[in-house]
Amino acid sequence: MAEPEFSATGVRIGRWPRSLTKAGQVLVQDGRLVLLTSNGREIDSAPLGSVTAGKPWFAGDDSTVATVNGTRYRLTMGQRGAAKDGEELAGRFLEAVRAAQDAYGLRDVQDSRD
Repeated sequence: MAEPEFSATGVRIGRWPRSLTKAGQVLVQDGRLVLLTSNGREIDSAPLGSVTAGKPWFAGDDSTVATVNGTRYRLTMGQRGAAKDGEELAGRFLEAVRAAQDAYGLRDVQDSRD
């Protein structure tokens, strides 16, 4: 398995209205997005061609929304660090999804504010 294009731990992964994990992991690897619990159990995964990701207008700068297999997940980055780290991770996540989708010739990241 290749090195992941993006990996973040300590991510709060929620599906409205509840939190699925407060210390999950998000991976963008080999053309797939994978959401994992804190103990490594898979929550959901899908090829990047079927994933949409963006910044929600209704949440902080450290949050993103990803739709995986028709389910919307709110990903809040940097739960264990400073808010600035969360902002940076959220931006890097969106860039990694966009770059991987471009590299694999898949559709682009959607901005939820549009």
